[in-house]
Amino acid sequence: MRTYYVYILASQRNGTLYVGVMGDLSRRVWEHKEGLTPGFTSKYGVIRLVWYEDYPDISDAIIREKRIKRWRRAWKLRLIEETNPHWRDLYETWNC
Repeated sequence: MRTYYVYILASQRNGTLYVGVMGDLSRRVWEHKEGLTPGFTSKYGVIRLVWYEDYPDISDAIIREKRIKRWRRAWKLRLIEETNPHWRDLYETWNC
């Protein structure tokens, strides 16, 4: 069974945030880090994986992504702080 991920990237602690959804999170974050995804993340240096959730169904993941994108910034910051209070780059410890 495939797993899908909703994730938040940040430029730095309390910096610019990006919310996305992807099936292969490891590859996608690597693409962001290498600057292979032109656009918002490259322009603002949003390359630190600070939060993610996994879903067995892509539809559920997309619904969650869209909800989080509509959230106020403070709510997104709280979500990150609850599971990653030091804003570590979770990609560095990713086990894929």
